[in-house]
Amino acid sequence: MTLLGTGTVGSAFVARYQALRQRPLGLPPLHLVANSRVAVACGEAPDVALAQAREAPPAAESPLEAAGLRCGDIVVDATASETVAAQHADWLAQGIHVVTANKLGNGSALARARRIGTLVAGGAARYGDAATVGAGLPLLSSLRALVAGGDRILGIEGILSGSLAWLFHRFDGRTPFSACVREAAAAGYTEPDPRIDLSGEDVRRKLLILARAAGMPLEAGQVRVESLVPEVLAALPANAVDTGLAALDAPLQEALQRAQAQGLALHVVGRVDAQGAHVGLRALAPDHPLAGGRGTDNRVVIHSDRYRVQPLLIQGPGAGAEVTAAALLDDVLGIVNR
Repeated sequence: MTLLGTGTVGSAFVARYQALRQRPLGLPPLHLVANSRVAVACGEAPDVALAQAREAPPAAESPLEAAGLRCGDIVVDATASETVAAQHADWLAQGIHVVTANKLGNGSALARARRIGTLVAGGAARYGDAATVGAGLPLLSSLRALVAGGDRILGIEGILSGSLAWLFHRFDGRTPFSACVREAAAAGYTEPDPRIDLSGEDVRRKLLILARAAGMPLEAGQVRVESLVPEVLAALPANAVDTGLAALDAPLQEALQRAQAQGLALHVVGRVDAQGAHVGLRALAPDHPLAGGRGTDNRVVIHSDRYRVQPLLIQGPGAGAEVTAAALLDDVLGIVNR
């Protein structure tokens, strides 16, 4: 098994892997840890290899070439790299299993997602993607089981970003929204550049993954995204973002006041149904199925022929390196045990 990615999720993966290795679960050996610069052999100490990979200078040989992947191997993609995601289908075609938290495999171009699906259906290798949406919540497995059982998915809507869920739970109007963003960033809930979260692009990718699992062949451009990032903030270089966050305050304060005047609360929601696909800010009533989450909870509602009167609701922690790493290892074990 090879781990790609030595950041927060990769580190959590190694920590959980070493803890689970003490149990008789049949985990495969972790041979290699790699990032964009270098690949390091693990031996009996994956944590040491992880530290070495983080500190090592770039190697002359490409880390992916150094991995020397072969049929039957398992690649764990704990990156957010387009370059790595572009190789998922090629690995599957070679009989190499892929386990991923990287949303750019099934959550970018439809042609790529279709190729991955075709290869997996062919049975040569497996694709574990539970960590791409909901950090391992049984979202994709539930959708796929419903479809396999003949149910017709009519619509999916959800709070799909743990960072945005936390932000709008925290934002009550007494503290500027920009201060809430800084607090979320300090706690590690957002990306280092919080515009990535606030733009809605992450939610778009997750919505695409869910929709495609439900049998809706959406292209990325078919999802209409209403970004929370004003143009003046979007135009700033990364090193000036913090000072520009104040541009968020006035429009979001106004939106909150309008919602509160009607007894509603703000949430960023992704939705797909027969009318189209959309990501944006919505004001929800307290009794709405999506309104009851706390902290970084993801909440997803599935409308189908089976769940037409009362939709299926799935809720749980949707962010955090530990739960994401656990989902990755669940998929690894699923491949090994099968």
